[in-house]
Amino acid sequence: MIVNNSLDEVKKRESALKIIKSIMSDNGRFGLYDVTGLSGAFLASENDLNLLETYVGPAIFEDELQIYGKEHLGGEKLLGVNRTSSGILATILALVEEGSNVSHFLAEFPAHPSIPRSCKLVGASYNEYVDIDKFKILDNTSLVVITGATMDHKVISESLFRKVVEIAHSKNIPVLVDDASGARLRTAIFDQKKAIELGADLVVTSTDKLMLGPRGGLMAGREDLINQVKLKATQFGLEAQPPLILAMVNGLKEYKKDNLVKAFSRKEEFFKLLSSKYSFFKLSPTGVMIKEEDLADDIKERNIESDLSVKDFAFLFAMVLLKEEGIITIPAVGMPGASATIRFDLSTQDVVDIDLDVLIKKIDDSFNIFLNLIDDVDSAKKLILG
Repeated sequence: MIVNNSLDEVKKRESALKIIKSIMSDNGRFGLYDVTGLSGAFLASENDLNLLETYVGPAIFEDELQIYGKEHLGGEKLLGVNRTSSGILATILALVEEGSNVSHFLAEFPAHPSIPRSCKLVGASYNEYVDIDKFKILDNTSLVVITGATMDHKVISESLFRKVVEIAHSKNIPVLVDDASGARLRTAIFDQKKAIELGADLVVTSTDKLMLGPRGGLMAGREDLINQVKLKATQFGLEAQPPLILAMVNGLKEYKKDNLVKAFSRKEEFFKLLSSKYSFFKLSPTGVMIKEEDLADDIKERNIESDLSVKDFAFLFAMVLLKEEGIITIPAVGMPGASATIRFDLSTQDVVDIDLDVLIKKIDDSFNIFLNLIDDVDSAKKLILG
């Protein structure tokens, strides 16, 4: 086993970033193919940048954030935060008391780790559910959380979404929706309504997921609740600073669902071509993915012996894809606790127009190298941890 804990995941990410820097030095940006669906962007004109002073920036851009954020998410008031995780933490700090409970409903385990970690930080108990018949709201529950789309892009149905909101509101408990990618995935691909329109009191989304925004978080919802969350965010430095707000505004202005729709239409062809060679690919809403257990099953079927763990297989393949072909996937660059599922998102700018045969050739070549490294633990460890 190579990756044993969160510190090892940090080392893995550092190793991946060094590889990315090396590729940039040798081949420039065109040597990289970000297929994470999280690549985002930082869109800003020279005039915009000249306004990024501590107090001038918020005066200009926060008003625009209210306008374009409401178009995107709805709600009475908007709040920019450093990351989606920051918004979740600020919400739990504001609304969840020590000794109370948080109930979380999602389409598939696991939840994003920021939610249970935030509960632990304030001394609250935490329960998560994927079966509506088993969903419980305890007497001491202070917040209900819904995940719109999981880290592996499993989307909750609109009917279940409404049901959870209904149950929570029958007990006068506010509902926070973790809609990190779901704010676009649910609406653009699955034709669902915005979280606020479905009855949520608060929603937070990631402004770099499936859109050309920065790595940041955007919250919307009831004004009274947003004000409470904003107070905690500013007390603990979780609020977005002027440069981030500027990039959020420009990302929202530029958002169009066309790339998501195009990816949705191409994914069937991509999946069919890959499935003729491999058994471990599965469809995702905007491309294909490899779950760690499916990759491990394939290796077992090939009768290849290895001391690597199931997660190590995913990390190793992700690192080979990066080093050999410049393909950036989440298991290589993700933060500790991120999903080990390898996703190839066809909506990202780097591959939205790529010839699928070219991308498959890169995957083929990387997989052959990966197979040769499985039983070489020292070489695998060097690649993963640097």
